[in-house]
Amino acid sequence: MAGGRLLLAKSAKSSQSTPMEPHSLDATRRTFLKTAGAAAAVGSLPIASFAQVEGSSELKVALVGCGGRGSGAAAQTLNVEGTKLVAMADAFENNLDGAYGSLKAAFGDKVDVPKERRFVGFGAYQEAIDAADVVILTTPPGFRPEHFEYAVSKGKHVFMEKPVATDAFGIRRVLAAAKEADAKKLKVACGLQRRYEHNYIQTHEEVMGGMIGDVIAAQVYWNGGGVWVRERKEGMTEMEYQMRNWYYFTWLCGENICEQHVHNIDVANWFMGGPPKKAQGMGGRQTRIGPDFGEAFDHHYVEFTHESGAITNSQCRHQKGTMSRVTEVIVGSKGTAYPGRIVDMDGKTIWTAKGAPKGEEANAYQIEHNELYRHIREDLPKNDAYYTADSTMTAIFGRMATYSGQELKWDQALASEVSIMPKEYGWDKDPGPKAGSDGLYPCAIPGVTKVL
Repeated sequence: MAGGRLLLAKSAKSSQSTPMEPHSLDATRRTFLKTAGAAAAVGSLPIASFAQVEGSSELKVALVGCGGRGSGAAAQTLNVEGTKLVAMADAFENNLDGAYGSLKAAFGDKVDVPKERRFVGFGAYQEAIDAADVVILTTPPGFRPEHFEYAVSKGKHVFMEKPVATDAFGIRRVLAAAKEADAKKLKVACGLQRRYEHNYIQTHEEVMGGMIGDVIAAQVYWNGGGVWVRERKEGMTEMEYQMRNWYYFTWLCGENICEQHVHNIDVANWFMGGPPKKAQGMGGRQTRIGPDFGEAFDHHYVEFTHESGAITNSQCRHQKGTMSRVTEVIVGSKGTAYPGRIVDMDGKTIWTAKGAPKGEEANAYQIEHNELYRHIREDLPKNDAYYTADSTMTAIFGRMATYSGQELKWDQALASEVSIMPKEYGWDKDPGPKAGSDGLYPCAIPGVTKVL
């Protein structure tokens, strides 16, 4: 991979299911939805038949990335009739073993992963992907471009978590693989679940129908106290430590603006009709300082300007004891839209979402998987990779603006040749970031750090 590097990192999730009340659905994502399902014998589907899968055909699934999000995504896939988990891969054996035990206990025979199909190490993803028809990609996001590229090259349908890269170089790989997926009639679903949530879908329909007039601004937030920290243990190499504590290293996570706040940024892009053309902002590290916090800023603020002149104001923060807010506000010339609710210029509620229609699935995390398999079986076009790459790049774009302190243009940011990924993978290899004599990892310095 190309050399060069920026600095910093972070991660997590959340959503809204009732109007005006942002709350975390992280637990929902990570909790198994236990649904009974009989599993037939596993049959191998040739690549040529992927676009014409019969409704009764059983689909073999591989899980690549066996942490909490991977276990949750695998559970949601296994809730779908006609799926069977047949292969698993992770860099760490303990992650794989934990996920296997939990999934086996929850889904019984739908989990058919003998020892010989449990793969460990940096290259394990290839063996797991080779064994399946559909792959779930849920490793730390720095690895997503390589894994997605390989899955598509092998003719596999894909569910992959957001974000889909940590730098512009990775985004370009994802976009190229997305085009190849289209050419092969492969189906791709991604984990920006607000696009599948009934409140959001209905709100988007009303806004696009003109209820709030012209969209002129968006306010998007992911402000909270932060997430887990994994301490360095004796005997760990630098690569292992950064992989274990991946939320705090930019090459692995992309920073909290990318790993978490991408959800809210994606909503802004959705309602704005596409990504912004310019970005400028500020950020830094004020309260979360120490060897365990890697390179990460603890706050970012970005002003994105869209083609129409509309502005998205983006806030994300990980600072304990501060105001928590995770939501989106879409401002129009005639009113304002919140998730599931629209008010007029006087603040009076003029529309409220109805939620999921009777008899339909209400959990957006589950709907992502239901829709992927429906599109596979009915051979309907589906490729979420494009808008997910756009929104991931928007988050990276914002990070580039806060790191550099410069006003940047979209095209120049997307064309950046700065890769923050390691040149080689291995437990004894150099991941890039290095702590100083005080044990602290240096972070980006606005006005000094180069991002282009």
